[in-house]
Amino acid sequence: MERYKENQLKVYNSLSKKKEDFKPITAGYVGMYVCGPTVYSNAHLGNVRTFMFFDIVYRYLLHLGYKVRYVRNITDAGHLENDAEEGEDKIAKKARLEQIEPMEVVQRYTVDFHNVLKNYNFLPPSIEPTATGHIVEQIEMIKEIIEKGFAYEVNGSVYFDVFEYNKKENYGILSGRKVEDLLHNTRTLDGQSDKKNPQDFALWKKADERHIMRWPSPWSDGFPGWHLECSVMSTKYLGESFDIHGGGMDLKFPHHECEIAQSKTCSGVTPVNYWMHTNMLSLNGQRMAKSTGNFILPNEILSGENDILPKAFSASVVRFFNLQANYRSILDFSGEALEASEKGHSKLMEAVRFLDKIEASKTSTFNVKDWVATCYVAMNDDFNTPILISHLFEAVKVINQIKEQKASLTAEDLLEFKETLNAFVFDILGLMNEKLQDNSGKINGVVELLIKLRKEARENKDWALSDQIRDELIELGIQLKDGKEGTTFSVN
Repeated sequence: MERYKENQLKVYNSLSKKKEDFKPITAGYVGMYVCGPTVYSNAHLGNVRTFMFFDIVYRYLLHLGYKVRYVRNITDAGHLENDAEEGEDKIAKKARLEQIEPMEVVQRYTVDFHNVLKNYNFLPPSIEPTATGHIVEQIEMIKEIIEKGFAYEVNGSVYFDVFEYNKKENYGILSGRKVEDLLHNTRTLDGQSDKKNPQDFALWKKADERHIMRWPSPWSDGFPGWHLECSVMSTKYLGESFDIHGGGMDLKFPHHECEIAQSKTCSGVTPVNYWMHTNMLSLNGQRMAKSTGNFILPNEILSGENDILPKAFSASVVRFFNLQANYRSILDFSGEALEASEKGHSKLMEAVRFLDKIEASKTSTFNVKDWVATCYVAMNDDFNTPILISHLFEAVKVINQIKEQKASLTAEDLLEFKETLNAFVFDILGLMNEKLQDNSGKINGVVELLIKLRKEARENKDWALSDQIRDELIELGIQLKDGKEGTTFSVN
């Protein structure tokens, strides 16, 4: 269904610093690239906030009827410590400290990343390329940049010449920074003497004897610069120009600025039409970050095994918490905020579950079409999930009024009401209808205990107790199934 023809989506473009009408390069099709994780450790909740927002973007574009190619990369090489030009590769350092192969580190944390996103109900991207899977293409792009006069080789390393590029283009077009100011504010660092200018960034680094991850190239055995992989992979899978590029606000400079310079040097065209950046998640009043130790892991929230929260919370509640703030605003994480979100989430899900019990009436006391329109207006306004959620709670109020026989809907309105509410709650926001907060296996243990007690009751021919256990579990949404191998259960 081509809903995009009836809905004019507006997107805040970090490039223009204003909201713009979204017009894809090819009608009906969207190309979107989002910078993925560097897989040297577990992704913390601040990282997940960014990916969660772009999961919403992806879901809504699909809902509008666009055919979307969503590319999210895995950085498994070339990302040096502190995002610097010198130092040790983050993955190689982890491998050295743990005395394992770098690809063991990559595999461990890629699997963890995927498990986290699965637990939090993310849709997988269309393509998930890796940096190490595109070394050949990165070398070819470096050759092209050198041939065009915007890069130079020194002692086996290759650097992008920012000042040469800036003579005709604008290095700083995304971040608003000026090369002259960057020069003034840059201190001299050890190991940067090979560069013509401190602002120049690495396209290829010669590996010293300690560097485990290395590949042969025309310049040296080494590894690609961190910024290069995204230019290569976005171009390969989405073309020289594509619609949306996303990531955290911390990537705007230098990472995304460097991407623009590399891509435009090779193609001569603007690589991305809409740049979108999410703001940070804070904890204890400070940015959530691995480098400072001020973070919480997504799975620690589900298990309750942490020193920050009073108890465990479900993945759907955490999604709901994240979506109550605009993606461009700072969101503060706390136990109190999650508890408040849990109450709101519970009210919403209780209302949604009651939908199937509502019977149609001859008249409607609620203007469903106007309400539907307001939901789309909210999402069309730069994916404004907080406003959308406020409209969803208008629906909750109506459902509660119907419960009390103070409101009614005709069959036609009821159908549209149900379909729209379910679409926005589950298909677009990606919330989960969890009657039980089955987070850490504790619920499983309780149900297994009840199954054991029921088995004992049946062996003692206490059919009343056996049936009571079964019927009360059904009321809680837990269905028992007796078979030759014993009794199993499923959660509805």
